[in-house]
Amino acid sequence: MPPGTVTRHTLGVPERLLPLLTVQPQSGDQLGARLGVNRVTVNTLARRLQEHGVPVQISRAGYALAPGTPAPGLVAVRGEFGRALRYCAAVTSTQDEVRAWAEQEPQPAPHGAVVVAERQTAGRGRRGRAWTTPHGHLAFSVLLRGESEESDFPPLSLSDLAVMPLAAGVALQAACTALGTACGLKWPNDLLTPDGRKLAGILLEAELRGEEARRAVLGIGLNISAAPEGAAHLRAVTPPLTRAAVLAEVLAALEHWLTQPAPAVLSAWRAASLTLGRPVRVQGARGVIEGMARDLDAQGNLLVDTAAGLQTVGTGEVQLVGALAQEGGPPPAFPAR
Repeated sequence: MPPGTVTRHTLGVPERLLPLLTVQPQSGDQLGARLGVNRVTVNTLARRLQEHGVPVQISRAGYALAPGTPAPGLVAVRGEFGRALRYCAAVTSTQDEVRAWAEQEPQPAPHGAVVVAERQTAGRGRRGRAWTTPHGHLAFSVLLRGESEESDFPPLSLSDLAVMPLAAGVALQAACTALGTACGLKWPNDLLTPDGRKLAGILLEAELRGEEARRAVLGIGLNISAAPEGAAHLRAVTPPLTRAAVLAEVLAALEHWLTQPAPAVLSAWRAASLTLGRPVRVQGARGVIEGMARDLDAQGNLLVDTAAGLQTVGTGEVQLVGALAQEGGPPPAFPAR
């Protein structure tokens, strides 16, 4: 099965039409012949896709995707990440779709495979909270394959997994900065504007096998043209941006930073940080920790200087205290780690 195609058994009927659409209009008769339906049914399917948020343009010339849609053939992929890409209307979760694709026979998803969706019906947010994809958002997941029969990638160690969220945050910050948006990082990987409004979030999920992971799936949610109250979006600063252009830039940055050694990742994260040197409040498994965020250790943990001494924070909900404490609205995507 060629990269970018979709399997009928995993999708609703309207999505049978989606992989056939391009930016060039096609008539209802043309599309109907390929689907084995009449043109009235094609129109019905196209309007159902619109209801899910897919930017289908319907005109006398036919049916087409709007330019800038993050679909196969419309994303200027520069490397391995995104070469295999699936664009969906509605899914339970892009994370789930990538995992299912990774198990699909006879051609499982390769390392760097990407699933993009307009809507998630069971997306996962912070601390088990439900999360759905709002209009004007870019939500996608990338397969990071470890050891497998068909690849030469070594298994992912626990130390690799610890640094990956930081590397993903660095990649997001680098990509958005390159696109013209000033931004920085809240530990470990939330992307914020300089005044503390949230632009993006990340989720890393891994299938552990002892001290290694067979594979990991990295999910990213990024506000492009709209944002929850108190958050921010990229087009507020750079109006011409399209989701296809943003996805291409982020995938290229991810492919670079996810292969860099930990010291390089940690150094880049420090340089992009909006956390270090500021007072923080951390809600973790051991309760609330308050103090000054001082540095990262070699594993990417946050070192917080508290009244009781230097505390090491491996996981938790970090709140910036003071000038940057404006992160209003629900998280636009996924939890930190």
